[in-house]
Amino acid sequence: MSPANDELQDALPTSVETDEIRRLLEWRHHDPFRVLGRHPHPAGGWTISALVPGAQRVAVIGGPALRRYRDSDLFHGEVGEPFGSGPYQLEARWPGGGTHTWVDPYTFAPLLTDAEITHFASGEGWQAWRSLGAQPREVAGIAGLLFAVWAPEAERVSVVGDFNDWDGRRHMLRSRGWSGLWEIFVPDLEPGARYKFEMRNRHTGELLLRADPWAHQYELRPDTASVLPLPSRYQWQDDGWMAARQSRDWLHEPMSIYELHPGSWRRRGDGSLMDWSELAEALVPWVKELGFTHIELMPVTEYPLDESWGYQVTGYFASTRRHGDPDGLRYLVDLAHRHGIGVLLDWVPGHFPRDEHALARFDGSALFEYPDPARGHHPDWGTLVFNYGRNEVRSFLLASACYWLEEFHIDGLRVDAVASMLYLDYSREAGAWQPNVHGGNENLDAIDFLRRLNSITHQEFPGTLMIAEESTAWPGVSRPVDAGGLGFSMKWNMGWMHDTLAYLAHDPVHRRYHHDRLSFSAVYAFSENFVLPLSHDEVVHGKRSLLGRMPGDEWQRFANLRLALSYQWLFPGKKLLFMGGELAQPGEWDHRDQLPWQLLEYAGHAGMRQLVSDLNRLYRERPELHRHEFDSGGFAWLRWDDAEQSTLAFLRRDGSQAVVVLLNFTPVPRMDYRVGVPSRGPWKECFNSDSRFYGGGDLGNPLAVESEELPWMGQTWSVRVTVPPLGAIVLVKSP
Repeated sequence: MSPANDELQDALPTSVETDEIRRLLEWRHHDPFRVLGRHPHPAGGWTISALVPGAQRVAVIGGPALRRYRDSDLFHGEVGEPFGSGPYQLEARWPGGGTHTWVDPYTFAPLLTDAEITHFASGEGWQAWRSLGAQPREVAGIAGLLFAVWAPEAERVSVVGDFNDWDGRRHMLRSRGWSGLWEIFVPDLEPGARYKFEMRNRHTGELLLRADPWAHQYELRPDTASVLPLPSRYQWQDDGWMAARQSRDWLHEPMSIYELHPGSWRRRGDGSLMDWSELAEALVPWVKELGFTHIELMPVTEYPLDESWGYQVTGYFASTRRHGDPDGLRYLVDLAHRHGIGVLLDWVPGHFPRDEHALARFDGSALFEYPDPARGHHPDWGTLVFNYGRNEVRSFLLASACYWLEEFHIDGLRVDAVASMLYLDYSREAGAWQPNVHGGNENLDAIDFLRRLNSITHQEFPGTLMIAEESTAWPGVSRPVDAGGLGFSMKWNMGWMHDTLAYLAHDPVHRRYHHDRLSFSAVYAFSENFVLPLSHDEVVHGKRSLLGRMPGDEWQRFANLRLALSYQWLFPGKKLLFMGGELAQPGEWDHRDQLPWQLLEYAGHAGMRQLVSDLNRLYRERPELHRHEFDSGGFAWLRWDDAEQSTLAFLRRDGSQAVVVLLNFTPVPRMDYRVGVPSRGPWKECFNSDSRFYGGGDLGNPLAVESEELPWMGQTWSVRVTVPPLGAIVLVKSP
């Protein structure tokens, strides 16, 4: 050792070199545990060293005062055998006379296991949320928090917060070597304190302050600190639901989804946001009354920008603070389950924002994002794209997905913007992207990640659903991984949505020229397990509300919307309706305000609510409408080419049982309309969108009609019925 260091030589282990002390005092040491804490003394006994910025005096409780190393904040001293094992306490006296006592965090051995490190580094760390971030632990009878974070390009990492005056010199983490992980166990911390990680990039020396990517709670925006977790005390009461979920077959059961934005569904009287419990008490009865089987929450993972609606996520393991603590969200899910309603969550693994407190260039390098801007920048949203080829990023995202399914009993994830993940050239001009190794435009990393995501979630959480928002003709999105598919349970049918809304926007007199917009979707209806969505994206940004998109006078607009919803519920595919559709909301959705609930005082709007409720009831009660939604055997055209009259007629089947669906997309009633039926006997009308209970004119078929042995529309038998203007009817065999 250098003579310049002789004052400290006898107090520190022989492995400590002068350079290490220098790097420690410059706050650049990758493993402060090599100097600090307890170490064997060469002459016997032990040396205790502590770095306590600003202290006037430091002593070991029950032992000696420590000596100051030169004029630094490093203190050291020799202790005897009683301090040779187990934690010990230090006491610091400050220049103003105050004192502070604490258990020395540098006396604890590493807590991250080799298995945890290996799984995270291998890309299979789907349980990493149990070990990284701020994890409550008890070591040697002492409660504290294990802080662990991934920052391979950092030279030094510290945890800073309310508990150490945000001083990066107080709690420096140890590096776990090749893994890029850092950790420290800090005893006696109070839940609710704010914290972040402070890092120095080893290449540039840049000092960075970042929120914990694994945090389970953050401050309320616009503040950005992570918050030390309070262990959940929630007592779940949904055992029956969770047990039944494991064998639930949603592919063959009725499934209709009520999509909502929690911040603008309903608010308090003063306009402020409801907390989770308030929201649950109002929402669950409403959804149950309407007859939906599932609630889909737009992203509730923490996000800073209200205008992003939650789709620019900074906290992948935290429910947004806007609505209170995480146990409140658990209560909402639990209450829904106890009323027989599933809860889905929008989840966003496709991109993340550039907010400097979060994931972007986390340790001063392109850590979570692709380093190549041609791949790492998302041109549509100005965000960054996850590096799906990096094992640790895969573990991060897999762990996030599994965290929500495990900890919050979420019944499935709707994965946002899948198309943007699959294609290297998504929204990119020629020359602004690089092909894959095979010369194609497929993002092979993302494909492999999605397949692994779906395999793990289906295996570990049986009965849960993975639903893709995927807007292209990518093959096999909802086909099993072992059959070459991506492994999703279902996929949004964006083609059906766009074609239907485009068709309905035409004045009925012109619809004959666009009839193929309606009939074309049946060509590919069974190529995937489709959800038919009328989602939030269709009622914003100048697109107008669903009612506002309908042409004609007030009567026609309401009739058109009733017809549109009837078509959605009667056509093969699971159903999704964005909040406000059931109210026939006249204006676009505004995330800054609640839905216009006062509309229910008016007959037309109240009728739309009743229509949605009755459609859900019909859908649940008639197996023909839900048992074979993904099977071509459950559907047959009766007439698809009647462009002149703008009508559609088809059968929905369940074995030998069938219902007949007729839709008239003009304001002209079709009297004595002959339609083929699959069997003889009387047929009766079980649904009519023109019912007076929905605000319609009540034109239809109040009495059963007897079939005639007159072949029609490919059927041996036929009946004559009245199809109301801009209306839909359903016929069933009368007993």
